[in-house]
Amino acid sequence: MSVTDKIAARLPRVMDRGERPPVVAAVRLHGVITPQSSPVARNTINLQNVESAINRAFDNERLIAVALLINSPGGAPTQSALIAERIRELATKKHVPVLAFCEDVAASGGYWLACAGDEIYAHGTSLVGSIGVVSAGFGLNGLLDKAGVERRVYTAGENKVRLDPFQAEKPEDVEWLKSLHADLHEQFRAWVTERRGAKLKSEEDLFSGEIWTGTRAQQLGLIDGIGTIRTVIAKRFPDAELTIAEPRKPLLAKLGLTGASTRSGDLVTQVLASVEERARWSRFGL
Repeated sequence: MSVTDKIAARLPRVMDRGERPPVVAAVRLHGVITPQSSPVARNTINLQNVESAINRAFDNERLIAVALLINSPGGAPTQSALIAERIRELATKKHVPVLAFCEDVAASGGYWLACAGDEIYAHGTSLVGSIGVVSAGFGLNGLLDKAGVERRVYTAGENKVRLDPFQAEKPEDVEWLKSLHADLHEQFRAWVTERRGAKLKSEEDLFSGEIWTGTRAQQLGLIDGIGTIRTVIAKRFPDAELTIAEPRKPLLAKLGLTGASTRSGDLVTQVLASVEERARWSRFGL
């Protein structure tokens, strides 16, 4: 055998040794879904925070699938929709499947995000669903009266200050809010129906805002199976390398320091946002 033949015979083995495994890229979507991040709150989800991680996950030349690691009690419907639409846009462009994994909670907007997946998995003890719409606030008009403070607001347009927390609640404003909720609820329902289709069971009202364990959610067709990212990926893609794409945070945000946090008005807003975030998690015992 010539020297050339000997080299050629060895080439396949050399190339095999240099081959890299396919990749399943996972994106963490953890926290309350809100348009604004707060340095005093826990993790938050919005398109600005997570888009870089989503883009990195889909921008891998060895990509065979993307996994979504979801742990969210919900939040802003628009941010939920924007993130889900971006995921679907990239999945279509890259021609790769998306698998969603519900961790402790995938409720309300968290379940909206899960429906961006072609398949949805959860642990048997996960809390899944809450397909509904909610808004909450505080009535502070009595507090101002006790403090002897008079608030003055001037508007052009009779509906400019609907549901102002410093004014007495008006029945017509409540009716307006209910109609807004109904519209958003219908859009949520349409998204779930579009994504889950014939998998959904009709034995219960799935759009009542109720929440179920992962085990029951599978029976109702809200998820496809019980499993974790490790077990499912090992079975579906045994040769794949699993990577995690974390949302990038500015250094000051990591330290809980921002320019806005030094202003008393913004600090009060952030503290109230933190309280509301805590309330969203506490609904699920977390």
